[in-house]
Amino acid sequence: MKKLLLFFLLGTAALSACKQDDFLEPKTSGLVEETVFTDSVRTVAFLSRIYSDIGFSFNKQRWSSHGTAEHATDDAEYSFSGAPQSAVILYSGTLSPLNLPSNDFWELPWANIRRVNLLLAKLPTTPLSKKMQNRMAAEARFLRVWYYENLLVCFGGIPIIGDKVYGIEDVIDQPRTSYAECVTYLTQELDEIATQLPTRDEYPAADYGRITRGACLAMKSRILLEAASPLFNGGAETTDPSLAALVSYPAYSVSRWQAAADAAQAVINSGYYSLVVDNTTAPGNGFVSMFLQRVNPEYIFFVNRVNNSTANKDLEFVFLPSTRGGAAYFMPTQNLVDAFPMKNGKAITDPTSGYDPKNPYANREPRFYNSIIYNGARFQLNSSNSLQPVWTYEGAPSDGFNVGNSTTGYYFRKMLDPNIANNSPGITARGWSLMRYAEILLNYAEAINETGQPELAVPKIVELRRRAGIDAGADGRYGIAPGISVAQMRELIRTERRVELSAEDHRWHDIRRWKTAMVISNAYNLRMRIVQSSPTAAPTSYNIVPTIRRHNFRPEMYLLPIPDGEIRKIPAFRQNPGW
Repeated sequence: MKKLLLFFLLGTAALSACKQDDFLEPKTSGLVEETVFTDSVRTVAFLSRIYSDIGFSFNKQRWSSHGTAEHATDDAEYSFSGAPQSAVILYSGTLSPLNLPSNDFWELPWANIRRVNLLLAKLPTTPLSKKMQNRMAAEARFLRVWYYENLLVCFGGIPIIGDKVYGIEDVIDQPRTSYAECVTYLTQELDEIATQLPTRDEYPAADYGRITRGACLAMKSRILLEAASPLFNGGAETTDPSLAALVSYPAYSVSRWQAAADAAQAVINSGYYSLVVDNTTAPGNGFVSMFLQRVNPEYIFFVNRVNNSTANKDLEFVFLPSTRGGAAYFMPTQNLVDAFPMKNGKAITDPTSGYDPKNPYANREPRFYNSIIYNGARFQLNSSNSLQPVWTYEGAPSDGFNVGNSTTGYYFRKMLDPNIANNSPGITARGWSLMRYAEILLNYAEAINETGQPELAVPKIVELRRRAGIDAGADGRYGIAPGISVAQMRELIRTERRVELSAEDHRWHDIRRWKTAMVISNAYNLRMRIVQSSPTAAPTSYNIVPTIRRHNFRPEMYLLPIPDGEIRKIPAFRQNPGW
């Protein structure tokens, strides 16, 4: 039997007892294959190790403890500007096959795909019951799809290796699988896995957070929406037909939008999930409370965070200003602020919306107040047990514009409890939401609109806006104009998606799959410089100014370059267009 350490080959981990709060929390060990797969607890722990990486892209401390792909969008500014930083490489456009921003784009998914294949090979010989083996195999196959999708959306078609487990001495020369074949393989896997997994309610409480039948349906919805999008639906940035087939469908077809709409509708029809709605406690409170409790009807797939103050105050540290114990590594832009509509659901650019640029934070929709800390917004101040204003005007002590760690005039509040700062007592039961029901509603709306049926998208946007606490209006359309066209609805849905899913690891993928990044990411982001003499004085001016860092984007950046080392090792590989 093989004596290679799994720690070397696979980075395996053993877990403590699989309680509800910590069954995904790994403890590293250097066990050999025989030790792991002849023991039921260690075999289950091996699967949990594969689970432990699922949030790598969402993680707000993904690179160097503070950088993410969202910093390469118009939604967030980064507090670092050093050339070697991964986020800087991505937003400045200095990436190349020799300078990929981070190894986790390519290596981490492949490492976990290999772990899945090893587990599938070993499961039949483990001492687990046949029923448990089957369930674990289905979970592992879903996780394999999860990691494949992370590769697919970043690189286009990648090699589909099936259940193959490559060894150190194997010579690998497998070509890339076409994009169409990748989508077919992944969706067929999900269809089969879905029949083998329980629903969320069928799992015992101790297994809450494991992959469910509904997660398979939702993942299919995401993959098919991406496949229908302009980048992949005949949108390859190359005139070479053979290369185009590796990174997209060869030609556009509206039928892919219908397939995406049908997949989202299947999740909706399942009845497994619903929005968290509470407009009684406060307008839009459901949008707030949903993020603070991992047990809720909206979460489909999520990272089940450890419930202690050290591990689960990561967002408080990354988002909040220094007076609240935060580092403000992740700051919202004026671009994002301007995307939030008014309380009546109308865009601030609509002359009938009631927007006043001299009082820009008045009468905005509740998700704005529940997502953004703006000048004078109240948040818990250390251990004072009271909500105190956060002052972001130019020159304000500690948290002001160009003072300390503030560069945009805003801080993120989304997914936080305003009564809990990073330097105060208290903790939430927050998990990291990787797929939730709101995304499915948006997936359906986007897909069905692109089939030429904008009115069929309206009820899904209305459902989200009703939960958000937006006013219904006399016509009950929550600010959606009657007779809206496909083009108008497209922009509304994209804005709705941006607002609803901000800071949830969607924007960077969205602007690439829509092929809008050439406009959005070749510019300076915007920030707010407020002139105000003191906290007790009224602002004398609101000034929108550019950020200090220009974002740069080239057409070849719609897909990441495959690392040069991989191209050299695998002669059958072809590099992505333009690289």
